[in-house]
Amino acid sequence: MTKSKIWFATGNKHKVVEAATVLAPYGIKLEHYPLERVEIQADDPADIAAYSLQQVSDSRPLCVEDAGVSIDRWGNFPGPYSSYVLERLGNSGILKLMQGEQNRKAHYVSAIAYRDESGVHIFHGTVDGEIAQSIRGTNGFGYDPIFIPAEGDGQTFGEMPSEEKNKISHRARAFCALAEWLTK
Repeated sequence: MTKSKIWFATGNKHKVVEAATVLAPYGIKLEHYPLERVEIQADDPADIAAYSLQQVSDSRPLCVEDAGVSIDRWGNFPGPYSSYVLERLGNSGILKLMQGEQNRKAHYVSAIAYRDESGVHIFHGTVDGEIAQSIRGTNGFGYDPIFIPAEGDGQTFGEMPSEEKNKISHRARAFCALAEWLTK
């Protein structure tokens, strides 16, 4: 079932760079398929990714990814609403709302919907961590400067070089699951 090239439908070029780096060791080349989409509102990122994939009529092997950070104290909010919340509040707004909060546990979730001639397949990746007390680092994007992965050394994703982040991130785990399936 080996695929040597797939397309990633997204409007976020940062995601393409991360995913391409993860897929390269598997011999899979990732091409950017520019996509501006209106996301459905759903509680499961896999539902959002699968719906978005249905909106693309291209027959090439194609994937769409949806991701979000879920804060335990807030009942796993913002989760699939992460883009909207980040756009409205920014990381500084999240930190302001978290001021004085002892429970800072959070997790990042990624869901990939992949379609080829065999149908649609879903792949997941998760990383546990916590929300930092302050914005730290300039690497990555989104919530990276305030998310401290539990498996790291106390740095936020924003402080880590991309090679380090791509060993443990939610997106890397989801794309590794896709790559392992594609190369089995």
